Amino acid sequence: MIAWLKLFERYLPEFIKGAGVTLELTAVGLTLGFVLGLALAVARVYAPKWLKTIAIGYIELFRGTPLLVQLFIIYYGLPSLGITLSQTLSAFLALGLNSAAYQAEYLRGAILSIGASQMTAGRAIGLSRWKTIWYVILPQALRLVIPAWSNEPISLLKTTAIVFLIAVQDLMAKAKRAAADTYNPVGSYLAVAVVYLVLVFIFTWGLKYLEKKTRIPGFEMGLKKG
Repeated sequence: MIAWLKLFERYLPEFIKGAGVTLELTAVGLTLGFVLGLALAVARVYAPKWLKTIAIGYIELFRGTPLLVQLFIIYYGLPSLGITLSQTLSAFLALGLNSAAYQAEYLRGAILSIGASQMTAGRAIGLSRWKTIWYVILPQALRLVIPAWSNEPISLLKTTAIVFLIAVQDLMAKAKRAAADTYNPVGSYLAVAVVYLVLVFIFTWGLKYLEKKTRIPGFEMGLKKG
């Protein structure tokens, strides 16, 4: 136990640097995923059939294939097409594109839960279809989706661990370095597991607070990431 605490203390500054990269990856991936996911969700519910088909195809493709494969295609495959991205940019893109598929489903469920009467009411007061979506449907849906959507930041935080495979210096990469230096993989990865656990706890607390503050009385959503 004492040896493990010494290892943890020795590499804590590096773990903190890695945690910073992990949080940056999570934030960028989540933001990109939200913007694209919202567009996909709206397309699935309100767009013409051809656009809805594209949205469904995108969601099924990214949910149905491993994120690691997507990451490798972006980082190792795109250069063959003349597109070369850095490790960090490749990680941002892969995480964001993958997260968008899951966030789209959370958001679609929230939009559908609002009910057709809201669209009717918006049109009745003179709003166009798209203005009704923007000013009436989405503000309610974005509050309603939070309990289900709150799974995504935590899931994405843990999922970022795979990017060390393309040499991004995230928390997992720091653990690998510590394991190589100390020849103590169990202690090194256990130390990083503790850091991940602390980050997840902070995320969970923050998201529960957000959920409490934005809850709509009488409405609930029970979507889970699948």
